[in-house]
Amino acid sequence: MPVSKRVTALLAAALATTTAACITDPNTGERRISRAAIGAGVGAVGGYLLGDLVGGRSDRTERIVGTGIGALAGGAVGAYMDRQEQELRRQTAGTGVEVERQGDELVLTMPSGITFAFDRYDIQPQFRPTLDQIAQTLSAYPQTMIDVYGHTDSTGSDAYNQTLSENRAESVAAYLGTRGVQRVRIATRGFGESQPIADNSTEQGRSANRRVEIRIVPVEQQG
Repeated sequence: MPVSKRVTALLAAALATTTAACITDPNTGERRISRAAIGAGVGAVGGYLLGDLVGGRSDRTERIVGTGIGALAGGAVGAYMDRQEQELRRQTAGTGVEVERQGDELVLTMPSGITFAFDRYDIQPQFRPTLDQIAQTLSAYPQTMIDVYGHTDSTGSDAYNQTLSENRAESVAAYLGTRGVQRVRIATRGFGESQPIADNSTEQGRSANRRVEIRIVPVEQQG
């Protein structure tokens, strides 16, 4: 497909994703556009769609099951993720962390303003109690795979932002590991500035784009 047609198709897909992917908050009933959908729509244009789990779903499942963690089957998956979602919403209420349900997956979005100081990747002491609570739930629900994604705004060079995003993702993953979450379940990826969810031309937008996301995916029996 010619470049111009491919870009047009991607733009159309991005618009469709953004306008169609509304979600309902189960606690408030409020309808809003999914932040993750916005990021996916923008990322499609840049060629950075998240796609599958880091390292591949089948390989990750095999490694996790090999440690003695059982895989979920059938109707057990939804109920398992329901309970985990309720716990995470309760533990993160009022902290600035967003919990979003996407099918049988969960995405936690943590703004860097509460997670890291400016231009740093060591976790701020005041955020550690919240991350402790998150780790407690992740440990209590071991039949999940965990991806930790780092993102930045567009300030600075691409290379610097890529490294910063990777370091921030690894900092969160390492901290979860010290709090009892098995590292075999965790993978990390830095996206630098390539997955914006807001306008980088404003400070508010840049602040929203500086974030870490934790994607929680059930370990399911492979057919």
